[in-house]
Amino acid sequence: MTKSNTAELRKLNDSDLNEQINGIRRELFDLRFQKATSQLSNTHRFKEARIKLAQLLTVQNERSRSNSST
Repeated sequence: MTKSNTAELRKLNDSDLNEQINGIRRELFDLRFQKATSQLSNTHRFKEARIKLAQLLTVQNERSRSNSST
């Protein structure tokens, strides 16, 4: 996964944002499963995925707050 800044994430529409959030959550699930079965070789992927998920959730939260305040 490449690093993306929040400006690029803010350009996504809501459906793409939700799709990426679901994809990252699925990836984290798969990583946890691989770790439990001792098949995980790239342990740094946990940190990358968590950071990406936090960025996506932040953008989603910003949108929901701006929509509710108007």
